This record gives sequence, structure tokens and C-alpha cells, in this order.
Amino acid sequence: MVETRGRLTIVGLGPGDPDWITPAARRALDEASDVVGYGPYVARIPDRPGLTKHASDNRVELDRSRHALTLAAQGRRVAVVSGGDPGVFAMAAAIFEAVEAGDPAWRALDIRVEPGISAMLAAAARLGAPLGGDFCALSLSDNLKPWDVVERRLRLALEADFAVCLYNPISKARPWQLGRAFEIVREVRAPEHLVALARAVGRPDEGLAIRSVAQVRAEEADMATLVIIGASTTRLIPRPGDARPWMLTPRSYGAGA
Repeated sequence: MVETRGRLTIVGLGPGDPDWITPAARRALDEASDVVGYGPYVARIPDRPGLTKHASDNRVELDRSRHALTLAAQGRRVAVVSGGDPGVFAMAAAIFEAVEAGDPAWRALDIRVEPGISAMLAAAARLGAPLGGDFCALSLSDNLKPWDVVERRLRLALEADFAVCLYNPISKARPWQLGRAFEIVREVRAPEHLVALARAVGRPDEGLAIRSVAQVRAEEADMATLVIIGASTTRLIPRPGDARPWMLTPRSYGAGA
């Protein structure tokens, strides 16, 4: 039987800077009896009396979700933590997938989602306005979808001239896929078009680089990198001295853009 005082809140922690956690997300964390999530995200939550942490590996999202739902059904106040925004390639979908396929009683739980700043929005803020026009986001991970689907979606998004944000670009288990993605980019985009590499935005080891399509290399990225492939209209605004230029994708498109 579900106890009405139980609650499950899926919390977005943002990309790393504590100042980028919303007040609503902080309240959910302060009220939680249990925090559930991937180990590095759980480690970002300070210890306090009455709080139990449940850390797990990155590839057990559904097991983690079922555990969190079980705790909530027992009357616990559970916070499931995600980096960035929990609805962008993260735990919100995993929780609701577990609800859909799991104990019917879970559908009566008080389940809430507290949004966070996604990696693509944090990176865009650092760079200027690279997502000022139409854009889309794509995960290069083929853990949950076939690689041919990834390639097809990337090519179609590029041909439609979206700015494209690439999540999960490269890892030790997937060392070749970003290089293949850049091959597709070079088939569709002109050599002078722009690509930004935003690594660990909001953390002490943050790094930003802007490259042309002709210059960019997969070796410059790792799993902490968000890749933004500019549209054909994306351009740079030079700044004085050694200051990094601002990156702009204007809202207008075509003539006069």
C-alpha cells in the first residue's frame, strides 16, 4: 500500500556550479530522507543527519529507479539526482519507464521533477548565443539505440541546418563514434562553419574551444564535453585583444541573417 507522505522528486543538479542549482531543487534536497543517483552526483550532496545516500553505477538506471520508487512507496522522501537537467538524457525518463512497467501502486506516488540547467544551456551561456536560432540535441551513445539511428538523425539534423548539441560524445567504451560524427559533419557543413567544444562547464577544470569544421578533431573531446555544431548562419563576433570571440546563431534566417 502506498503511503501518502512518501514522495519522489527527480532533481536536476545543473552542470556543476552550486550557484546553478535552483531554489526549488535545493528545497527538495533539504527535505529528502534519501538521495539516490549515480555516484559522482550523489557525492555532490553534503552529508547531514537523517540523510541516507544510495550511490550506484552509471549503467543501472532502471535498477536505481525501481529502488527509489520502492523507498518512496515505503513513505520515504526520496530525491533522485541527475547532473544537468533530469529530463535531458537523464533520470526523469528512467523513473517514468520504471513506473510504466512496474508495480501499479507506484502510479499513485507523488512524483515531481525539478528542472536543472542542462549542459547545452550552460555551454551556450559561456559561448554567447550559439543556440539563438533553431537547434536540437542528440546523444551519440548507442547503449540504448542503434548506431545507424544516431547517424541518420545527425545527418538529417545537419541537412535541416539546425545547430546541433551532441551529448555523450566519446568514452573509453565508445572511442570512435565522435570521429565518425565529425566525418558526417564534414560531408554536410562547409569547412569554415563552426564547432564549439565545451568541457566541464561550471567546474574548476572547465575548458572552451571554438574550431572550424575543417579543424575540429575528436581527440579534443571526452565524456565531459558538450559539442555544439553551429548552423550555417552561426558566426563569431571578434573582441579586443586575446578575448575569446562570442559565438552567435542569429534568430533571423536566410536573407538578412
